[in-house]
Amino acid sequence: MTDPFAIDAAHLVRQREFSTLTFGPGARVAGVLDHIRKELDEVRSEPDDMSEWADLIILAFDGALRQGADPQVILDAIEAKQTKNEGREWPDWRIQPLDKAIEHVRHEKEQAA
Repeated sequence: MTDPFAIDAAHLVRQREFSTLTFGPGARVAGVLDHIRKELDEVRSEPDDMSEWADLIILAFDGALRQGADPQVILDAIEAKQTKNEGREWPDWRIQPLDKAIEHVRHEKEQAA
């Protein structure tokens, strides 16, 4: 049985249809990024508000959909990226600054690429 709350390809098709009807067609990269920046400020102001985090997720999906990506390709890319991140080496989070991103360890081969 399918989870009615799952974000699946059908949900992304629904989102793409809403977004195109509401905000128009096209890539709109600059507009989507501008909106993400505004939403980041809202998350900073209210980090416990899940609707603000949801706005960021919706905008990220919208940006990917507007590049012409098939919904299932987006979902597959998320799964692949999570798997890749799980296989990476990460520094000890306990000694990292709380206000800075924690990035994976880059080895010589990765730095040259």
